[in-house]
Amino acid sequence: MHRSYEQTHARVRLYWYQDRLEIHNPGGPFGQVTRGNFGQGVTDYRNPHLAGVMKELGYVQRFGSGIPAARQALAQNGNPPPEFLLEDTYTAVIVRRAL
Repeated sequence: MHRSYEQTHARVRLYWYQDRLEIHNPGGPFGQVTRGNFGQGVTDYRNPHLAGVMKELGYVQRFGSGIPAARQALAQNGNPPPEFLLEDTYTAVIVRRAL
């Protein structure tokens, strides 16, 4: 739902290492979402129609809740907090192994 379909045909990439998982998504912060407010509940969508359909089908519970839910689940599992890399052309998250 968040990936960029403009100017790229790159796929979402998943890298699995011994000590971490990395997910790279084409497209940096978009619209109202900036590096400064990323992960703080501010939402905007490249394709609002796709976002609406995903919510209607039950793939989205509440807009803006994904990152806080991931942080909570990782903490409950004993993992360090997720690390986000925000670039103009991609967004990545690094999930490190539980301690």
